[in-house]
Order: sequence, then structure tokens, then C-alpha cells
Amino acid sequence: MKKQPAIIDLLKVMAKLRSPTGCPWDREQSHLTLRRHAIEEVYELIDAIEARDDIEMAEELGDLLLQVVFHCQLARERGAFDFEKVTRHLVDKLIRRHPHVFGKTKVKNVDEVWANWEKIKKAEKHGTKHARHSALDGIPKHLPALLRAEKLLKKARKAKVLAEGRRSKRKLTKATLAEELFQLVTAAQANDWCAEELLAGEIKKRERLFRRLEQASSPKNKD
Repeated sequence: MKKQPAIIDLLKVMAKLRSPTGCPWDREQSHLTLRRHAIEEVYELIDAIEARDDIEMAEELGDLLLQVVFHCQLARERGAFDFEKVTRHLVDKLIRRHPHVFGKTKVKNVDEVWANWEKIKKAEKHGTKHARHSALDGIPKHLPALLRAEKLLKKARKAKVLAEGRRSKRKLTKATLAEELFQLVTAAQANDWCAEELLAGEIKKRERLFRRLEQASSPKNKD
């Protein structure tokens, strides 16, 4: 007899764990209680990738897949969606957003691939509650502050509400900048401040400013 795909076994195991005769811990979980586990699994996967450890990477990918399957089972139980719907949506999206592979669109380089991706993405969300009205939209609010700052700056430059910064006359290397960043964290701790929270607060202020500048430069606000 032909062995069925492991993903089918995984879905059945997950359903059993959530059943009345399943595991008490699994039965207690919800989308909210699981949210931090997904973040932790991603970071563990990154560790395995950077260590170039294929055995660990395979295990961590499995742990990350478990998070996907767990959330799909929870959603299935409340009649929202299931694993099939999630994977079908992903397949359709990948085909739709790669017209240069599955369609007749021609691209010259990676920049054009990204430009097409963003244009298609914007069209998909148009008219929905997820529509992006600002070039600054789409940054996950739970990103670590430093990553969020980098994404905000990139989007702000792309939206032309932030000019390209001038290079400092002071010689700066990656090592000296890394040192200064660490010293800033040290200074924050010396004052009993949280550097992550301080940067997150500053990002909110800058984002509000960038959005005001974007709004002011909008053609709708010009005579």
C-alpha cells in the first residue's frame, strides 16, 4: 500500500491533539496564546541557518510548520479557514505575483520584479479593509524596533518624504557604528531606560511626521 504524504499525517495528528481525548495543553491553546511561540520558532530557525546546521534547520522548519498547522486547526474548529484554504491561497498568490514566470510579463532585473510585486499587491488589496492608502503602510507593528526603523526609512525615501542622507565627514565603519549602537544601549540601561522602547517611541513620532509630509505632498492637496 502506498504511504500517504506526511503532511496528511501531520494534520491528523494535530486534529487528534486538539480532540476531547487529546492533549490538555494543546486543547488550552488559542491564536493569542500561540503568537509568541511563532516568533521564537523563527529566531531558532535563523540560528540554525546561520550555523549551517542542516539537521537543526530541518527540525526548526518542522517546528515552524507546526505553528502553521496549529493555527489552521484552531481556525478550522471555529469555521474560519483550514490548511487547504491557506495553501491554495498561497499557490494562487505566488502564481499571480510572478507574471514574469507564469505569464507573459517581461522583466529586465530584480528591481522590476519587486516593482511588479508591489503593484499587484496594491491592486489585490484595493477596496478592502487592508488597502494601503500610504506608501508607509505594510510594516508589521511587532517588528523589533531597529528592523522597523530600517523599513520605515526605506519606505519614507521611496515615498520621497525623506531625502537621502548626506554622508558624514567623520570616517565611519561598520565596526565603529556597531560600537556606538552598543554604547547607546549601555547608556539607556545606565539610566534605567529600555533602548527598544525608546526607539519604538521615536519611530512612532517619525512615522507621524512622514505621514504628514506625504499627505501634504499629495496631488489632492495641491492647487
